[in-house]
Amino acid sequence: MQSPALAPLTGIRVLDFTWALAGPFATMQLADLGAEVVKVEYPETHEKERGFGPYHEGISTFFFSPNRGKKGICIDLKAAEGKDLVRRLARQADVVTENFRPGTMDRLGLGYQALREVNPRLVYAALSGFGQTGPYSAMAAVDAVAQAMGGTMSLNGERGGPPTRIGVSIGDMVGGLYLALGILAALRARDLTGEGQMLDVALMEAQMALCENAIVRHSAFNEHPTRQGSRHALLAPFGPFPTRDGHLVIANVKEWELFCALIERDDIALDERFATNRGRLENIDALEHELAVALMKKTTDEWFAIIEPANVCAIGKVNTIADLFEDPHVAARNMLVDLPLPYGIPGTLKLPNSPLHLSQTPTVVGKPMPGHGADTAGVLSDWLGIQEQELERLRLSGAVK
Repeated sequence: MQSPALAPLTGIRVLDFTWALAGPFATMQLADLGAEVVKVEYPETHEKERGFGPYHEGISTFFFSPNRGKKGICIDLKAAEGKDLVRRLARQADVVTENFRPGTMDRLGLGYQALREVNPRLVYAALSGFGQTGPYSAMAAVDAVAQAMGGTMSLNGERGGPPTRIGVSIGDMVGGLYLALGILAALRARDLTGEGQMLDVALMEAQMALCENAIVRHSAFNEHPTRQGSRHALLAPFGPFPTRDGHLVIANVKEWELFCALIERDDIALDERFATNRGRLENIDALEHELAVALMKKTTDEWFAIIEPANVCAIGKVNTIADLFEDPHVAARNMLVDLPLPYGIPGTLKLPNSPLHLSQTPTVVGKPMPGHGADTAGVLSDWLGIQEQELERLRLSGAVK
């Protein structure tokens, strides 16, 4: 009988002080990979204050999504006994994560240097808007600020229009992904050196990393890249085009004449303005008008069935979120999973599965968000050996919930 497969991070313990979206999105990746992620919250927090609305059965959908698969404990970080518990837990942890403003954990006596003294093997991962050093380090940052300060917002929006926030919280989530990546790198380095280290990730810098091509073009050619809508600076056509009932992305056309034949517009192929990629870039407005007229004659599915098999370009339907729930490829890849609601509330909610498909050590997605303080007793018992009598005393003192 074959043993059940272990998840990649089985045995890794993460003490998680992150909140809002960026930090929890990072530690969700670790939980999906099998780490034991223990989310630390304040005892006085009320259930509905754990995240923004809208609320489903009294549960914040904002909180539900990035906190799946974690355990939840409540500790008062301002109480002396609460701080002592954190130090004891850090001694047993592999990773500590936090996304407070720089200096917050130091003022509590729970920063990297303090926790390193009790556990030199600890990986301490700090996520902030602008990093632990530098003139902006004390500034607060949310997703939109990260997109603005890191450059991505200046590149997003219609040509000639105002800078536009990207529709998903990419400022938060890319920072979270870099934090998770850095943690994995630090754990591997610990395998080699035997020592932990501090990881400092800034949301602004994560956005700058996404601007790599724009930055190198400015460096090489003194270009000032700016908003182009869905257009590409180097390729045409490129982007979504309207069809009779939706939109279809056309990009990286490698067989121009055949593509024009497929959309029943040989005249476009014969037009000297559009004969080369450079010509198409120089006459982009006229080109996009002609393609829009052509593609409006059929539905998205009809054009997809004609163009995709010919392998003349990259092509994709512009799916709405609702479309993803009906997409056969999404279903075949099991990319939407049902997670049960907490507190014994009947029903489930769908969430994206982990996009990491590992053949030997699969990810683990299936446990819901933790209840507020639901695992305090179990974690303190498993990690520290605390028995019920001491736990009750800690509850009465207000150090834990």
